[in-house]
Amino acid sequence: MPDPLIPDEMHLDLFRMHLEVIGSNFNVLPLLEAIERHRTASLPPRTACITFDDGYADNAEIALPELQKRDMPATIFVASDFLDGGSMWNDRIIDAVRTTREESLDLTGLGLQVHPVNNVESRQELVPLLIDRAKYLPPPERHDFVSELQEQAAVSNPQNMMLTSEQLRMLSDGGMEIGGHTVTHPILGKLSVSEAETEIAGGRDRLEEIIGAPVRLFAYPNGKPGDDYRSEHVDIVRRLGFWAAVSTSWGVARRDADYYQIPRFTPWDTTPLRFALRVCHNAIVNRTSLA
Repeated sequence: MPDPLIPDEMHLDLFRMHLEVIGSNFNVLPLLEAIERHRTASLPPRTACITFDDGYADNAEIALPELQKRDMPATIFVASDFLDGGSMWNDRIIDAVRTTREESLDLTGLGLQVHPVNNVESRQELVPLLIDRAKYLPPPERHDFVSELQEQAAVSNPQNMMLTSEQLRMLSDGGMEIGGHTVTHPILGKLSVSEAETEIAGGRDRLEEIIGAPVRLFAYPNGKPGDDYRSEHVDIVRRLGFWAAVSTSWGVARRDADYYQIPRFTPWDTTPLRFALRVCHNAIVNRTSLA
């Protein structure tokens, strides 16, 4: 069922519908295979690749059985520092707003106002406000921001949201590709070049250590070209030996694609017809062969 606090987020019934539409209308390939076939002009028409970001436990607990049932491959991009009990800053914000027993939160110390949280509507309103305020803060300031919120809400960090090392191996052994997504999921554009390289390389090295296999794909955190990562980060990914990388810039890969900035598109529709039409429209508008 949809989460009442973030009703537009993915849930099992919607995920199943998406898979059925994709499986009925597209040729689903592993991302690495699709890239290689794109390079050699042997890519089947209407090719699609499925990807997940960050490394949530539900990728193994819920998505993996659904994908295997349909013999569909996917790529899971994982931020290594959150494995085995960690939690991401945005999830700590959502969890604090969801689980607080307070009637209102005094957020004046965060540059906001006292905000009511005594019903679903007021909590829904607060979540995007807090996430937008925190997203581009330097990591230490963002940590302090979230900690202050949790103190006001009288809550601690959420548990069991992210993959364990065992679940990561299960995904890899189950036929899913594992991709790098840095160590701590920073906005790379906010880091020095050396810090960014440490994040990119360190995340890959940790994942390879866990799964015992090379990690050849990378996803830029947040993923907007120019805002979240720049050309120097593309150069780092290439120099570190990754075979390709994906952004969150909408679209699909053109015939002259930059394989280190492959665009991705996330249809948000909740009915099969609208979902299929939006995916097809995205592919047609971009006149491409790799979705």
